[in-house]
Amino acid sequence: MGLKVIGAGLGRTGTMSLKLALEQLGLGPCYHMAEVFKLGTAPTWTRAFRGERMDWEEVFKGFPSTVDWPACDFYRELADLYPDAKVILSVRDADSWYKSTQETIFRESNHDGAPPEWLEMFHLLAETKFGGDLHTRDHLIDVYNRHNDEVRRTIPAERLLEYVPGQGWEPLCRFLGVPVPEQPYPKVNTTEEFQNRVSFRAQQA
Repeated sequence: MGLKVIGAGLGRTGTMSLKLALEQLGLGPCYHMAEVFKLGTAPTWTRAFRGERMDWEEVFKGFPSTVDWPACDFYRELADLYPDAKVILSVRDADSWYKSTQETIFRESNHDGAPPEWLEMFHLLAETKFGGDLHTRDHLIDVYNRHNDEVRRTIPAERLLEYVPGQGWEPLCRFLGVPVPEQPYPKVNTTEEFQNRVSFRAQQA
């Protein structure tokens, strides 16, 4: 099948909503961090973050699209492997992105109960992308901005959509060349929903 859409935006930039939107547009299933949990593929991504040569076609077998971590850190390799795939850079205000990460994915207590192999992958991701520092505001925002600027420099403009959560269907569908659905654009995995989900998981542990 091969990837048709590659998400280059970092986590907490509306990637879960974008995943559902792509699936609604017939570009699913869409690979997302949620799939790492479901499929138990954290060891695969640990090898990727260690720099091992990857069989990307095997990793994404059955998936025409991908967004979010961990794949977004490998957007360049994937874009080279799939030259016809379109690239979506999901972005949001840097300050709100930082605040969201601190309340959700980078809050250490939210990782309680996660599988050891996932924690190993996550810690390697944190070290590779952020030098292990997931809390210093200026540092994180600098990494965030540099990542986005790198995507803009790397991917040709005609192949790239910079997408801001809240823009709805129109720019996404225009970029992908598909009709606009009648249903509202998905809006899921807000900070409050994330915290409620983690709290529920803790209560069930």
